[in-house]
Amino acid sequence: MQATDDIALLREYAKSHSEAAFETLVSRHVRLVYWAAWRQVRDPGLAEDVTQAVFVILAQKAGRIRDGTILSGWLFKTTRFVAMAQNRSAAIRRQHEEEFRMQPEDQSNPPDPVWEQIAPLLDEGLVQLGDADRQAVLLRYLEGKSLAEVGGSMGVGEDAARMRIGRALEKLRRFFLKRGVNSTSAIIAGAMTTHSAQAVPAALAKTVTAVAAAKGAAAGSSTLILIKGALKLMAWTKAKTAIITGVVVLVAGTATVVIYHEQAAQALSREPIQGIPKDWYVMNGSLNQWDWSNNAINGHSTNGDSILASTKQYEDVTISAMVNTTNREASLAFRLHDPENGYIAAFCPDGTPAARGDTAKICLLKRTAGEERELLIFKRRGLPQSAKFTVIAKGSRIEIRLNDITILKTNDATFSSGFVGLRVYGDPTVPCDGTFSNLTVY
Repeated sequence: MQATDDIALLREYAKSHSEAAFETLVSRHVRLVYWAAWRQVRDPGLAEDVTQAVFVILAQKAGRIRDGTILSGWLFKTTRFVAMAQNRSAAIRRQHEEEFRMQPEDQSNPPDPVWEQIAPLLDEGLVQLGDADRQAVLLRYLEGKSLAEVGGSMGVGEDAARMRIGRALEKLRRFFLKRGVNSTSAIIAGAMTTHSAQAVPAALAKTVTAVAAAKGAAAGSSTLILIKGALKLMAWTKAKTAIITGVVVLVAGTATVVIYHEQAAQALSREPIQGIPKDWYVMNGSLNQWDWSNNAINGHSTNGDSILASTKQYEDVTISAMVNTTNREASLAFRLHDPENGYIAAFCPDGTPAARGDTAKICLLKRTAGEERELLIFKRRGLPQSAKFTVIAKGSRIEIRLNDITILKTNDATFSSGFVGLRVYGDPTVPCDGTFSNLTVY
C-alpha cells in the first residue's frame, strides 16, 4: 500500500535524513502538488515556488505526521495554504483576472473548454468534500491510482472505493452546477484525469528535493516568506478545528453582551476583554486593536485588516449592529473560511476617505484566495456616520439592510457557510476606527 510506504519513507527521512527516501516521495507526488499550485496561482513560476515550499514544510514536519496519514491529502491541504500565502501579494491581486485565463507554458494541447470552466473551481470543490471523499478523488484522478490502489491506501475494498468515488464525483458535480458549470460526473472525472497527467517542468523534482531535503536551508528569501505565511495559516486552522463549541447566543445590548457556550478552544484562551464575546477571537490582526468602551466594541487599525470573528460557523445567518466610523469604515464579515476567503459588507459613511468625498459608499465584497472583488455597491449622499447595519445570508441569497431598509440584494453561492465577525481596515496614512454596538447574531 503506497500510503504505508509514504509514511515509512517519511520515517526513514526523519530518522536518517535519507535524501533517497525524500526524493522518492517528491517523484511520487510532485505532479499533484505542482498542478494544484498552478490552478490556484495561475503562473508556472509561482507554481514552482509553491511546490518547493510545500515539500520544505513536508521535510520540516516529517517526524510529526501521524501513522495512517494519506500523504496525497496532506500535500493537497498544504499546497492550498501555501498558495493562499502566495496570493496575498499585491501583484497577484492586480493581475488575477488576466492570469486566471492563462494556460501553462505547455501549449501543445488545444484548449479544453470543460477544463477551463472546472479548473478555477476544482480546489474549492475538493475542499468542500469530506476528508475520505477528497482523498479518494485525489488518489484516483489526480494521482492516477487504480481502484484497488485507492482501496488499499484507504483500508477498504475495491467496491467500497468505487462507491465512495462515485458519491464524491456526484457531490463535485452538484458543486459545479451551483456555480454555473453544467456537466456530468464522467466528464468531470475525465477532465481531472487528462489534465493531472500533464508533465511538470523537467528539473522541478530534482530542485525541490535538493532544497526540501535540507529543510529549506538553501531556500531563497521568497520561498522562506511563503513557508512562514503558510505555517501561520496552518497553525490558525489547527486552532480553529480544535474548537468545541455548543450553541453560541449573542445578545449585545446597550451595555451587555451575553454569551452561552459549552467550551472555548484552548488554543484561543486569553484574558477576556469586557464586552467582547469570550469565544470570539482575532482572526487577523492583534487583540490590542480591539476594546470595549462606551457600551460598544471598538476596533482600530493602521496596518490593513483586523478581523474579530466567531468560533462558531453559520450557514443561514443574520448579523446586525449599530455601526459608526468617522475616518474610514466599519464592516461586517460573514461566511468566512479564513481571513482570505469569505464575504465582507463595508460601511463607509459621508466624509470618510473610503467614501471618496461626500458620497457614502456601502459595498458587498467577496474575498477568494486573498483577492477582494466588489460584488455590489450602494451610494447615497447624506448618510450619517452612525447607522443600523444588517446582513442576511440565506442559501445563496445575500441581503444588506441599512436602518432596516434593504439596499443591496444578490445571489452568490461561492461560500455557503463560515464564521461571522467585525472588520476594520486602515493604513498609516488613513487609520480606521470602527464602533459596533447592539450586536446580534442568529
